[in-house]
Amino acid sequence: MILKKKTNLFILSSLVITAACTSQNKVDEDAVKPTIITEATPNDTDDPAIWIHPSDVSQSLIIGTDKDTNGGLYVYNLNGEIDHSRSVKGLKRPNNVDVAYGLTLNGSLVDIAVTTERESNKIRIYSLPDMKALTQDGIAVFEGETQRDPMGIALYKAPDSSIYAIVGRKEGPKEEGYLWQYLLEDDGQGAVKATVVRKFGQWSGKKEIEAIAVDNQLGFVYCSDETVGVRKYYAHPDSSNIELALFGTTGFARDHEGISIYQSTDSTGFILVSDQQANQFQIFSREGKGSNPHEHELIKVVRVSTNESDGSEVTSVPLPGFPKGLFVAMSDDKTFQLYRWEDIIGN
Repeated sequence: MILKKKTNLFILSSLVITAACTSQNKVDEDAVKPTIITEATPNDTDDPAIWIHPSDVSQSLIIGTDKDTNGGLYVYNLNGEIDHSRSVKGLKRPNNVDVAYGLTLNGSLVDIAVTTERESNKIRIYSLPDMKALTQDGIAVFEGETQRDPMGIALYKAPDSSIYAIVGRKEGPKEEGYLWQYLLEDDGQGAVKATVVRKFGQWSGKKEIEAIAVDNQLGFVYCSDETVGVRKYYAHPDSSNIELALFGTTGFARDHEGISIYQSTDSTGFILVSDQQANQFQIFSREGKGSNPHEHELIKVVRVSTNESDGSEVTSVPLPGFPKGLFVAMSDDKTFQLYRWEDIIGN
């Protein structure tokens, strides 16, 4: 009898394993495959940004964080190859990164990449495309707070061309002030200084808010309150701090992560949100629904080949190999995966 029970248990276990493998194979077959997978970083990829070259789009770059105590900002070409000469190494757990175009420094316009450095409680700013440091030793954020640990960051360029960094953290107040907004400007000596101009944003207290994305044209900022949904606010510091929307509150496996915004026109497009544990992205309308610009309807769900994807970014600018735009998503195998937009949205 004991032998029979063990035999039956073995058969049952084998069936479960076979069913699980079959299910996983089906997921892999259904998933959208990337055009390119980048070279791996040494530690742990987390968040990408895309920089478009102003005169030769083939020279555009992807900047990605390698999240570790001995981490870095890695620079990739459109073939997914690491440019070690421009990559910045030795950073203390850089979490997220974003880019902005046309910061005025020494009377010239400079494109910038900004990353959070979690273990030093700072942000670090670099010029593009050369990745030259534009601060002496980074800029401290959330000063005076007991809860710091900067994680998420998004850059907002206002209609008057002022550039702001909106920074999130591991923990913070629940009612208002989880996000801090900083004006980035010339310090008079050709470096960048940051001045706090606004504290806003609610937090559920359940996990953290890491992913942040700004829609410059429409003037909104979105952030993922993990396990809860996506929160929406005005991006301009002189605006009301009222929460405009909380969407994506159902249908996620667990964590709401990377947010990216695809612009079909100046006012239409899509908001992509990583459904991290499901290995898929949920896609919402950018312009809202009907007469309500804050009702972001779910358009479709796309399963991708990334695993446990955290950060992501997208552009609608045609690039070599990506005629309708490029979608970049982090995968937990230390890489970023590059997708053609038409493969993501479907024909």
